[in-house]
Amino acid sequence: MRARYGVPLGITAVGAAGLVYAAGFEARSFRLRRVTIPVLPSGMRPLRVLQVSDIHMVGGQRKKQRWLRSLAGLRPDFVINTGDNLSDPDGVPEVLDALGPLMEFPGAYVFGSNDYYGPKLRNPARYLIEKAQGRHGLNGNAPAVGAVHNPWEDLRDGFDAAGWQNLTNTRGTLKVEGVSVELTGLDDPHIKRDRYAEVAGGPSGTADFSMGVVHAPYLRVLDSYTADGYPLILAGHTHGGQLWPGNLIAGAANPTLAGLERYGDTQLYVSRGAGAWGPPTRVGAESDITVIELASRQA
Repeated sequence: MRARYGVPLGITAVGAAGLVYAAGFEARSFRLRRVTIPVLPSGMRPLRVLQVSDIHMVGGQRKKQRWLRSLAGLRPDFVINTGDNLSDPDGVPEVLDALGPLMEFPGAYVFGSNDYYGPKLRNPARYLIEKAQGRHGLNGNAPAVGAVHNPWEDLRDGFDAAGWQNLTNTRGTLKVEGVSVELTGLDDPHIKRDRYAEVAGGPSGTADFSMGVVHAPYLRVLDSYTADGYPLILAGHTHGGQLWPGNLIAGAANPTLAGLERYGDTQLYVSRGAGAWGPPTRVGAESDITVIELASRQA
């Protein structure tokens, strides 16, 4: 039997079932990923970093909130939040509540575009075309026309009150049991708010270890960090592509879908994140939060 306009009913049913699976299971199946990265100076004790990224919190996501709260049981040395905490202007209290136990640990954060602006439904093909033409994203030097402004200031104030360091185009240092970790952060390149010139110059040499932190792993940012000699960069934004085998989020501006890869002499780790951009669906790009074990370089 065939549906109207010549579309087989079987295909329609399979497509509908796929969407139900993507929204009902994959987007709500939260995974903890573990990776070891040998980037610390020889003889330095290992460090356990919990990277939280792309939560995209929407009101009422109780399962996600419970899972995030449970992560404090991992007892990380410190937490790095690589942005896109929000997908709902009313989501700030739920983000702060979900991350509350983790904010008992040392931490630092950068914001992503969805912390500043609410998501707008749009044709994914248009997103990819604009990306290829270099026109994607909002312009950080101009007001966003027609955008929903999220209360990012409240999110910032909550993180700051807990003692997490704001790495918006600036540097910070965390002290972890006598070890100093220098963090060089950028605002979101996806909306052209990054200002690398304000943090350029590479590791200061006064810390035991230095790393870069940014939301979107854009090539211009990776090139700058690598040229300045940072051994490690943490980023998010891509969602692992979100819709496999398509590439809805990542692309020419983002050289990796997700995971660990070498970029020049620098190790780059891109988190898939815990949420989803736009409709809450993920296909073949499961969500995750990552425990990163930083270890000494091999001799």
